[in-house]
Amino acid sequence: MRSVLAVIDLQNVFATPASEWFTPRFAEILPRIHRLVTAFGNDVVFTRFIAPARPEGAWKQYYEQWPFALRPPDDPLYQVIPEFQPQSTVDATTFGKWTARMATRVGGARLVLAGVSTDCCVLSTALAAADAGVSVTVVSDACAGVDDESHAKALDIMRLYGPLVKVVTTEEVLG
Repeated sequence: MRSVLAVIDLQNVFATPASEWFTPRFAEILPRIHRLVTAFGNDVVFTRFIAPARPEGAWKQYYEQWPFALRPPDDPLYQVIPEFQPQSTVDATTFGKWTARMATRVGGARLVLAGVSTDCCVLSTALAAADAGVSVTVVSDACAGVDDESHAKALDIMRLYGPLVKVVTTEEVLG
């Protein structure tokens, strides 16, 4: 079965230590993500979390808590880190990146997930894709969470969704 790698939210807002959304192990996962991106070739999709122009519903409260994040999509904080320069991205104003555009890009392939944060956007994407009937593989050592405990808990939760969601290592994907 063909696989598509989705690299979730490798953006400056999560990479920059001064950012309120800094993900501590962000830099540690980059070598494994580089290996995965190289191996998957043209079957790679990068995603970005972006703020809505006008938050609605519960998102109003969210952005009251995180007002720094109300920035336009072209703001430097929302750009993919310089190490990667994707031609295009799948952007979403939601945690989950399983959007109509992502579904079209993945087609009937297996979805392989890497990126940040395990306990938010990766988890939300994995569960939505699994609910849509997609075979999902989460690369545990190519994901980083808000902290180690949250990362581990999110991986444990996703394992509960087997066989729809599998949690593996980079070596298992590439081996």
